[in-house]
Amino acid sequence: MSGRPIPSSTTQSVYERLRAEVLSGQHRPEQRLKISEIGANLNVSIGAVREALSRLTSEGLVTAEPQRGFRVAPVSVADLRDLCAVRIDLEISCLRRSIANGDVAWEAAVLASHHRLAGTPMMSETGGFDQGWSAAHTEFHRILASACGSPWLMKLRQMLFVHNERYLDLALAADKGDRDIGPEHRELMEAALARDAERAAQLMTKHITRTAASIEHGLARPPANDRA
Repeated sequence: MSGRPIPSSTTQSVYERLRAEVLSGQHRPEQRLKISEIGANLNVSIGAVREALSRLTSEGLVTAEPQRGFRVAPVSVADLRDLCAVRIDLEISCLRRSIANGDVAWEAAVLASHHRLAGTPMMSETGGFDQGWSAAHTEFHRILASACGSPWLMKLRQMLFVHNERYLDLALAADKGDRDIGPEHRELMEAALARDAERAAQLMTKHITRTAASIEHGLARPPANDRA
């Protein structure tokens, strides 16, 4: 190695690419992530890949083992249940605060984000979640929580949301995309705009719980292990 500093833009690009692939399930849980192979595929230095993987390790999406390299973080029913229980508590807290504090601009943002989500096809031509839909889904849930008034709550809910996203392809494997999730989002939007905090909390709990149940079915029927 030349010892030259790695451009931050290169590391950022590799990090974003690998993060998206982990979250979408392109790299399966516990799959080994070979630094040299990734570097060759992306035409970047080993150092850039290592830095990107270290960032993903700090986020809990990748694990690092001394002398054994990096692997995608494992998934389990126990982790899923704990994640969803904490996420429900946090999402409801943010949602209640947003309903109490949100102004007209928040209401308009909720309506607009739902309109975008409802108008975006959920499934891609390849059978996975459409990237545009995933982005719209993330933004809809973020907007619902955005008037909570607490930057720390927003940071924590984002971290949990990201980890939950990694499980979503397993839910898709279980329900084959047949679940009609549109009405669930519409009801959440309507309850928030009606300032009905109790109903919104109930709907959010049901929404997350149903997803967790689908994911558990997916975990019970995992695809062939591509672990190296």
